[in-house]
Amino acid sequence: MGKFAKAETQAASVVKALQKNGAIRSLVTAKNYTDCLTRVCRYAKENRFSLRELTPEQALNYLNIRSEEVGQKSLDQERHAIQCMMQNLTGKLGENERLYPEKSEYQQILKSRSYTAEQVALVAAAQRDTNALSTAIAHAAGLRSHELLTLRRIEERSPSPDAITRALPAKFAGREGMRYTVKGKGGLVREVVIPTSLAERLEARRFESPQRVTDRNVHYGQHYDIAGGKRWAASFSAASSRALGWSAGAHGVRHSYAQERMNELQNSGLNRTHALEIVSQEMGHFRPEITETYLR
Repeated sequence: MGKFAKAETQAASVVKALQKNGAIRSLVTAKNYTDCLTRVCRYAKENRFSLRELTPEQALNYLNIRSEEVGQKSLDQERHAIQCMMQNLTGKLGENERLYPEKSEYQQILKSRSYTAEQVALVAAAQRDTNALSTAIAHAAGLRSHELLTLRRIEERSPSPDAITRALPAKFAGREGMRYTVKGKGGLVREVVIPTSLAERLEARRFESPQRVTDRNVHYGQHYDIAGGKRWAASFSAASSRALGWSAGAHGVRHSYAQERMNELQNSGLNRTHALEIVSQEMGHFRPEITETYLR
């Protein structure tokens, strides 16, 4: 079979091999895994490699993308299909190794709505300093709640190779500030820009040595004394309800970032398609169609 055979053909071949070696016994599981791996293979073909060449890092990047497109049940099913292939056929995972269990953000994205810059400022004013700084940074850089816990200077940690090779020249065009990296869903490390005034406040809170923190059962080595994760998200929602009388959740600041950047880039002369591609990279999902969801 050719390296770039049809996605359906590659997926069916993998499932047939898994049935032959006893890793799959149920016909229902075989059908479900074929459907899942067909979708994975389409992603692989877009990136010029075959389904069987898929690495754990590439799988996590794929699941990162899918976490913003589908619900938890579908996401878990695709993760299990990939894991089965890697453990029982391609050898990319050991028998007891697992892919990181991604959490779907699909429903959260659909429910959230954007805040204006003025509304974000009002929410921050209703928070204590540590949470208020996190709110300002998350809004300025389009961060997820847990990514606040992963902030590092860019000279200390480079972006993932995939994030570097796919970067467009106009990424962060018109945005001034200091460069950092964050580790997003699937372990993808991407570059972000934080305005200088906020970066100076952030650096004033730098720990002498990383502090171990746990958020939603995930451990982080945190380099800055700021809020993040579930604790910051709860603070944001409570402050939003106090200041505005409603809350769209902390994820709403990512919607705000997407909409503000689209306006900036289009006002600078870029067409909508190009602007969508840039914003999708800045937000760490690399899919313009996901960015569309944030523009509601």
